[in-house]
Amino acid sequence: MKKLAALSLILSMMCGLVACSSNSSSDGGSDSKEEGGSDGKVSINVIAAQYGQNTKSWWEDFVKDFTAEHSDIDLTVEVESWNDIYTVVNTRISNNEAPDILNIDVFANYQADGLLLPAEDFVSKETYDKMYPSFLEQSDVDGTIWAIPDLASARALYVNADILKEANVEIPTTWDELTEACKAIKAYNGDIYPWGIDMTTDEGQAAFAYYTWNNGGGFVDDDDNWALNSEKNVEAIEYAVNMVKEGYTNSDPANDTRYDLQDMFGAGQVAMMIGPNSIPTYIADGGYTVNYEVAPIPTNGGVDSVSAGVMDRFMCFDNEYSDAELEAIKTFFDFFYEDERYSDWVLMEGFLPATSTGGEILAEADESMASWVDIVGSCKFYPTAKTEWDDVKQGVINVEQQALLGGNVKELLDELQNEVAE
Repeated sequence: MKKLAALSLILSMMCGLVACSSNSSSDGGSDSKEEGGSDGKVSINVIAAQYGQNTKSWWEDFVKDFTAEHSDIDLTVEVESWNDIYTVVNTRISNNEAPDILNIDVFANYQADGLLLPAEDFVSKETYDKMYPSFLEQSDVDGTIWAIPDLASARALYVNADILKEANVEIPTTWDELTEACKAIKAYNGDIYPWGIDMTTDEGQAAFAYYTWNNGGGFVDDDDNWALNSEKNVEAIEYAVNMVKEGYTNSDPANDTRYDLQDMFGAGQVAMMIGPNSIPTYIADGGYTVNYEVAPIPTNGGVDSVSAGVMDRFMCFDNEYSDAELEAIKTFFDFFYEDERYSDWVLMEGFLPATSTGGEILAEADESMASWVDIVGSCKFYPTAKTEWDDVKQGVINVEQQALLGGNVKELLDELQNEVAE
């Protein structure tokens, strides 16, 4: 599969100048990346992903607090939705305007094209040492860590306990039980979606993981080679698509994002869905009242249930920084990962911490959070350190969406596997 070939060309053209976006979420910053800038300040610009209702306001407050303590640094933070952030970032890079700092999930393509700095070049040792080693390892390429963990989440099955009770079904543990539960819920109330599925560009790769991992398949084989068209994967995606065709799910999985599903779940319109540990916070912030229970993700029987771990990252583009600029970037991360502030960031949307000190604070503050911290330590993660991951991620989403339109799952996965192997 062709990777971001344009990025390789960009590398030879990069001049180290970074332009700040005019529609950023927080005012401030200078377009100049020369030492000190015209006003004597060092400027830093950040593109950050939007996690939920509170993300933008949190960053706005962060910029105010940071600027108050570090008046010699001009900080700009632009918050972008997950649907838009990949296009925004790649457009900036193609225009020779790479951000200084990027908060996103993928990193390998940027690293492969020589666009990133090693993590230990832009993070102080004190801050670096706070991070869980297992999380840092997710960004390891040939023994070098190229990005640092922002936060994490683990996924589990959420069920509306009242709906299941009224439909006289137990929480399903296998796909057969899940299918029977969906039939019973649909018979009980045809206006309720028994099962929620997100196959959008936001979470379609997560859907692929939920079903393939819990059928003994997955993205790669035991030797870490791509195995996208394995029999287990074909069977898993065919099962998921068939759930849609049978009318057991939300009617538009290619467009209903996880946030849409979470709203439906909170409103009692979806009875069961797989989702992150942040759902309780989302439901509470949305003003919903729902009696829910959390359980392991159903499997196809004969395999242990696998919880999907998702870890997002911060990375720093190699924009030919002066010593003063690198120190300013380290100051940014020291400020962000200050224990209380970082814990506030994680709790804001109900995520899990990527630092040991953050984990200790959250576990002490909320006993239920302690169990999730344990869960995320044993999750499977996406193979994001492989350079093809960005293409694979988009590829499996495309397979799912084409299958929803009637495409043959095996043929689609065969084609994707062949493209990745080229």
